[in-house]
Amino acid sequence: MASAQLRDTRRRIRSVEATKKITRAMELIAASRIPKAQARVHASQPYTAKLIEVIENVGAAGAGSSHALLERREIKTVGLLVVTSDRGMAGAYASNIIRLAEARIFELSRQKTDVVVYAVGRKAQSYFRYRGYRIEQAYLGVTDTPGYGDARAVANTAMAAYAEGRIDSLEAFYTQYQTAMRQVPFQMEMLPITPPERAGESSVSYEFEPSPEEILDRLLPRYVEANIFNILLEASASEHSARRRAMKAATDNADELIRTLTVAANRARQAEITTAITEIVGGAEALAG
Repeated sequence: MASAQLRDTRRRIRSVEATKKITRAMELIAASRIPKAQARVHASQPYTAKLIEVIENVGAAGAGSSHALLERREIKTVGLLVVTSDRGMAGAYASNIIRLAEARIFELSRQKTDVVVYAVGRKAQSYFRYRGYRIEQAYLGVTDTPGYGDARAVANTAMAAYAEGRIDSLEAFYTQYQTAMRQVPFQMEMLPITPPERAGESSVSYEFEPSPEEILDRLLPRYVEANIFNILLEASASEHSARRRAMKAATDNADELIRTLTVAANRARQAEITTAITEIVGGAEALAG
């Protein structure tokens, strides 16, 4: 009995050690990607800030009051842009976002409002498709290292749906990156655009060429693209941070389990040795008798 128990325990130890190698490797890979993801988040912020500044100045010149992306109308259909991950092994990262988005879907359903989902990441696509929600568009292979082209594709689809009246509002659900240890699920209204308000009056007088209306017509789509790009970058940095923490916890748990199993194996081995010694002594005494 002791020999069979010992073999089983050693087999479990080898299995846990193999799993530990995988989780450790995934932890190191995620940790190596976090600094680059953080740098991309910080690098994208000045562009968006400058866009907001220019839109403020153009708005102050009296442009944009009737732009299509600023138009607010009766809400009949809401589009939800849900940004999760393509891969798992990231703890509750994807489920936290999905839970927040689904709570919003339930709220809109009680208000008799139609909902369409724009799913970024395989996790969101699988979840909402399995539960029968209407998925207007899914974007896969984006979340690990998003590019500006990915943000433009998402933005163009959403803006076209808004301009054609297929949706009356667009809300984004993503994970806001705050620190390496803190990422928060966040909800944000994307469309219609809320014009940024100027913090104060500027003494600088601007002359616009071409007209302020034409400039704003070009800037607002870029503003939506930049916002979605920031969302994708923050979600990517949050995903890598969540995966590093989850894999570190899994590696620590594997270490603890290996220690526990090693103690059990040593006890089984000791019981096996004790049994063998007892049998030898008993046999020797029988022969002497």
